[in-house]
Amino acid sequence: MPIIQMTIPPLPHYITGGPAESPAGRKHPSRRNIGVFDLLIVTSGCLYMGEEDNHFDVEAGHALILRPDAHHYATNANKEHTTYYWIHFQTTGDWSVVERVLERPAEDSPAMTAHTNNIYTTKTFIKQLPQFTKLLQPTKMADSLQRLVQLNMNDHIPSVRWKQQLIFQEVIEHLSASIELGGPSPQALCAEKAASYLRAHYRSDITAQQLGESINFHPVYIARCMQKEFGCAPFDYLLRFRIEQAKLLLLQTDLAVARIAEEVGFNHAAYFTSCFAKYEGISPRKYRQQFSHG
Repeated sequence: MPIIQMTIPPLPHYITGGPAESPAGRKHPSRRNIGVFDLLIVTSGCLYMGEEDNHFDVEAGHALILRPDAHHYATNANKEHTTYYWIHFQTTGDWSVVERVLERPAEDSPAMTAHTNNIYTTKTFIKQLPQFTKLLQPTKMADSLQRLVQLNMNDHIPSVRWKQQLIFQEVIEHLSASIELGGPSPQALCAEKAASYLRAHYRSDITAQQLGESINFHPVYIARCMQKEFGCAPFDYLLRFRIEQAKLLLLQTDLAVARIAEEVGFNHAAYFTSCFAKYEGISPRKYRQQFSHG
């Protein structure tokens, strides 16, 4: 199943859309490189669509996203009267198509994210949408779509356009729900439990045995799961998180560096300074100074 991956932010945004009817014998128009995503949600009947070499029978309760950079066309005429919604949307961010659902895309892994000296830099993540799916709650999707397009008549008003964007995010959630239904794998659950424990207790001394006993997994299994899901060992994850918390304190408080080291779980200020410089390429003191006024 093709999966569309979008880097968030920016959020995908609604452009226009509406309900449509297509009688038996009619074909959907053929178009190429239209420059926007074209979402089709069938409420009755069936649309027979193709995109490049892929063919889709979009029956009632199903949705199809046609790409902005591809050729799409009808593979057959409608066999019965068909009703559907069409939505044009776009993103100004990066997107790509993969052939399977990734439990945690590489770009989404905290350990794979490039470090930056500015703690206020926006952090991005990956949102995955099925290109073709059976909707889990077609009635709720239809309700969101109806509310969305009813606002079209007044979309010259900025507050109405804002409401449309909010409702469109509901549509995105309805689409993504079908591939998120299965939930994370046992390995992902283990890694996420370990990460949650480390984040909650980062100020304390933590051993591998304590971590294992706290979440009921063997330390070796935890390490393997975290390496797979986050790209790093548990205590490298903990160290990175401590550094991020220290950066916040350096910017938001006047605490001495030694005190900040204690606050984020380091027993020795010199070791904290060494670790900070290793990950950030700058000492804690210089990090603070570069954001100071005067």
